[in-house]
Amino acid sequence: MHKISMISLGCPKNQVDAERMLAKLDAAGYEIGDIYEGVEAVIINTCGFIDAAKEEAIENILDMAELKKEGLVGKIIVTGCLAQRHKEEVLSEIPEIDAVVGIGANESIADIVGSLLGEAAEDMPENEAGEGSGAYCAFPDVNGLPLTGERLLTTPEYWSYLKIADGCSNRCSYCTIPYIRGNYRSVPMETLIEEAKALAQSGTKELILIAQDTTNYGMDLYGELKLPELLNSLCEIEGIEWIRMLYCYPDKITDELLDVMAKQQKVLNYIDLPLQHADNRILKAMNRRGSREEYTELIAKIRGVLPDCVIRTTFITGFPGEGEEEFENLAEFVNEIEFDRLGCFAFSPQEGTPAFDMEGAVDEQVKADRGEIIMNDQLEIVTLKNSERVGKIYRVLVEDYDPYTDSYSGRTYMDAPEIDGKIDFTTGAEYKPGDFAEVEVIGVNDYDLIGRDIKYL
Repeated sequence: MHKISMISLGCPKNQVDAERMLAKLDAAGYEIGDIYEGVEAVIINTCGFIDAAKEEAIENILDMAELKKEGLVGKIIVTGCLAQRHKEEVLSEIPEIDAVVGIGANESIADIVGSLLGEAAEDMPENEAGEGSGAYCAFPDVNGLPLTGERLLTTPEYWSYLKIADGCSNRCSYCTIPYIRGNYRSVPMETLIEEAKALAQSGTKELILIAQDTTNYGMDLYGELKLPELLNSLCEIEGIEWIRMLYCYPDKITDELLDVMAKQQKVLNYIDLPLQHADNRILKAMNRRGSREEYTELIAKIRGVLPDCVIRTTFITGFPGEGEEEFENLAEFVNEIEFDRLGCFAFSPQEGTPAFDMEGAVDEQVKADRGEIIMNDQLEIVTLKNSERVGKIYRVLVEDYDPYTDSYSGRTYMDAPEIDGKIDFTTGAEYKPGDFAEVEVIGVNDYDLIGRDIKYL
């Protein structure tokens, strides 16, 4: 039995792609092993969204090239967004690579691996490698990316991602996703319901809905926004206790969606609302829909309907044309709204996007400094908000146990896994990952909370 391994980088959407590839490899009889045990092939499922992600991908590929020289890795296969977007550069810079394949080839990953390992392959995409190249290259239509199918989960069994769509049609001026993954494509609702049922049967308690624009779900298939209907159907599935949504665009937060969130107890009052900026001129240059005034009105509406709703957002500092006035508008907005969760990133110009060569480029250090100002302000906001939670009781999804402190850690509805914070708590009971506990907040540690189990202490 051939032993192979995979490194998956980037966002949860890419992670689901990796899980589908792993399932195909497992079904084909490959043993999924640890890289350092010596594997005949390693697949690096890359991200290529911004420069930092590209650098991380290249570093991982170079690390595998060194292991290949040491005889610990056989074939190196590069997949994912970096492969799709920058195949020529990847091949020319790292000759140790044996194959570079685009996301449209994911369906054929088992045959691609088999061919490289000398086995007969029945479903191989055409080799697009140039003359003289020793590497295999395949870049079928991105619409061939599987949106359904079996997955070999890489998350803990008690929480899973449900990717409800792929691609994006928004065309933000800084974003490469439409060029990499094509236009927005929703997964049929009945397919999602069946997948969610299977996840529930395998132990999933928290289901996290993801797409490049989650709130746009269904528009391409059904001619109308279908996220509220999807949520209602998912709530009927036995075993699913929490449903969380990521990547909700502000212009599609409808009254119907908020009404479902208010009525369905399983749908968590947590909205990930990527705004990217708050200065109207910069928003227009970004080709973002909405304005600071509209964002302010929307957030007031959300908090009016869902008073305990946690709102998470992301911002970009240093977009071309962002002067002191535009940055001050952003900083003022952050302090005015007081977001519960916030991430901030320096603008990373991507070749081929309209923003790549826009006038008014901002110095790299200025970008970083502005991001630090935003995050320092946000820490003060979160510290104050967390202090107001002392004395309150929350349902906590237990994740880890620390034997040194004899305490557990987990997440409340306010925290998405691998993104937000946690709560550490003491208890007189024994829990296993995936259990729920009722925890009173008794202290704060920056972004995290400290608590005690009210039932057993």
